[in-house]
Amino acid sequence: MSDDTQDGEVLKQIEREVRMREGASKLLAACSRREQALEASKSLLTCNARILALLSQLQKMRKAQILQRVGRRPSEDVLPCLGKISLSDLRIPLMWKDSEYFKNKGELQRCAVFCLLQCGTEIHDTDLVMVDRTLTDICFEGTTIFSEVGPGFQLRVELYSSCAAEEFSPGALGPRRVSCLGGTAGCSSGKKIRAAFESAAVCGSSGGNAAPASASPPLSPDLSALGPKYNLLAHTTLRIEHVQEGFKTHDLSLAATEDNPFWVPLYGSMCCRLVAQPLCMIHPIISGQLEVKLGEDLNCCENVYGVLRGQSVFCYQNEEDLESEDEPLLVIPIKKDTVVCVTGRDPVPCQNIYISTQRQGENVTYTLNAKAPEDTQRWTEAISQHVYNMIIDDPSTVAAEERDTVLISFICGQGNGHGA
Repeated sequence: MSDDTQDGEVLKQIEREVRMREGASKLLAACSRREQALEASKSLLTCNARILALLSQLQKMRKAQILQRVGRRPSEDVLPCLGKISLSDLRIPLMWKDSEYFKNKGELQRCAVFCLLQCGTEIHDTDLVMVDRTLTDICFEGTTIFSEVGPGFQLRVELYSSCAAEEFSPGALGPRRVSCLGGTAGCSSGKKIRAAFESAAVCGSSGGNAAPASASPPLSPDLSALGPKYNLLAHTTLRIEHVQEGFKTHDLSLAATEDNPFWVPLYGSMCCRLVAQPLCMIHPIISGQLEVKLGEDLNCCENVYGVLRGQSVFCYQNEEDLESEDEPLLVIPIKKDTVVCVTGRDPVPCQNIYISTQRQGENVTYTLNAKAPEDTQRWTEAISQHVYNMIIDDPSTVAAEERDTVLISFICGQGNGHGA
């Protein structure tokens, strides 16, 4: 994708969010019920966070383009594959005082709360939940999926609250301000983008975060006095090491105190399910004709149709067997400790690919021949990249310095023998 196309896509997303924000502003100005105003105000905050994230991405893209024009090329390091992450069963326990919960004393304070979930430029919000002392947990139903994220992802979870007892004046903007908001509908894209930049300047955000950790993302200046106000209660950041199969607890960083009117008594943690699915584990990486052998006799080879998918190279008798879902003739396991080497010192005219791995607890070396040198390179790079993806995508992987040693070990030069 060209630079202009990438810029255009991001600008279209910004324009869309600006239009969404305008619509939410009009709705908020026309709200006659507090429940409607709470939802509209939540939409405004979410749109504002998305605009800031997209503006940050656009800035990074244009900086990279400038560096490329002046001759500074981006890093050519091997990049890991992308994947999907899913967050579900989000629950935040509460810790009420005995006098409030068990003895039912004091004023029944109610707050409207929701979570803002951000991973890169992809931002989602949960449903709004009304909280009072009758609840022991804040539960957010549903599953949130983030697509095309790297193993270095940072999923920021922010909990916002608005006191339901705050005064609310329907139609606070009045006819004149509504007219001003509606008048921007016919403006050019440039003016809308400039307005988005002005909002970003007001927010003072940096580094792509939706907002500083101590405050919620402010709305545009004209909206600063409009409708219910949400305030940041707590936040946390989930990374690849937090990916687990089951329901896990994570610590929250509090951003408010008991003195705040929007406060709800948090226990200091949240529970959720966070799972990840690397795309390289579900889609075929490379396929084609190969010669494969197991053993020391180089002349004893069998022609197969190979497919690298998941954690194996599946070897079928022909491509039709793959389409008919027949059992493969041979399955070559590909793991984190698999070693891939190419050598040109064999009696056969083409280079061989050696795959040294473990099968049923024993070290086994498989030899592949891809016929053409360019096919040999494609298969070698694909398998090496796949091993790299497994190392990077595994939350329990070794430390960074040890990981670099592993990477060096499996990218072997030509003429180095088997290199187990």
